[in-house]
Amino acid sequence: MPWSRYDGIGLMIRYILKIFRTFILILTNSRMKNILILLFCVALSTAGFAQLSKSEKKEWKKKAKEFSKSPEALKQLTEEKQAAETQVSTLNAKVTQLQSNISDKDAKNAELEDQLTQLRSQLTTTKAELATLKENPVTPANSMDYSKGVVFKVQIGAFKNKDLSKYFENNPNFGGEKSQDGVNAYTIGLFRDYWEADTFKKYMREMGVKDAWIVPFKDGQRVDIKDVLEGVVNEKPAGTN
Repeated sequence: MPWSRYDGIGLMIRYILKIFRTFILILTNSRMKNILILLFCVALSTAGFAQLSKSEKKEWKKKAKEFSKSPEALKQLTEEKQAAETQVSTLNAKVTQLQSNISDKDAKNAELEDQLTQLRSQLTTTKAELATLKENPVTPANSMDYSKGVVFKVQIGAFKNKDLSKYFENNPNFGGEKSQDGVNAYTIGLFRDYWEADTFKKYMREMGVKDAWIVPFKDGQRVDIKDVLEGVVNEKPAGTN
């Protein structure tokens, strides 16, 4: 009977099935399975042997045999590797966070240094202005120097034989002057506003000083009321008699 094409195909199929059954048998046999794993490990390690020394090849062959005999050791090593990788990942995250915190602190320090520099500059400017003011003091517009401008005083009496000038020095609100005929006129109070002087005059009269009346001064000199009273009446506060 001649050899046909189909006979060759059938023979090839039977050969493949035989190899498959042998492989299944190896997998179901525990000993054969370990041998297969060992061969697989050796095959993998052989791929890197070209880059290993003889001592390294020997050491890795020994380890491959140990792992083939003890899968538990290989499992433990794998788990330890995974745990180490997890720990490294956690530490890397912490390092990243610390670096971020350091960056934030550096930015805050830079901001505080800028503020400190500005404060130092302001302090230097203030010191310079203070030194200038000490050298050239400025007299404010509402100075207590009543020797200039118009001032109103309330005269409380005029006496020919009474000299109270010794009380003038320590009492700036108490003063007096002596007329040509030897009469000493005494005043109390210093007012820039006429109506404030008028109110004080009324208080003095209520207290029993019946002769209290207002006397004006201009630049330290006594003047007539008509010379300085122009416009004062028009500015009289509401409710003032």
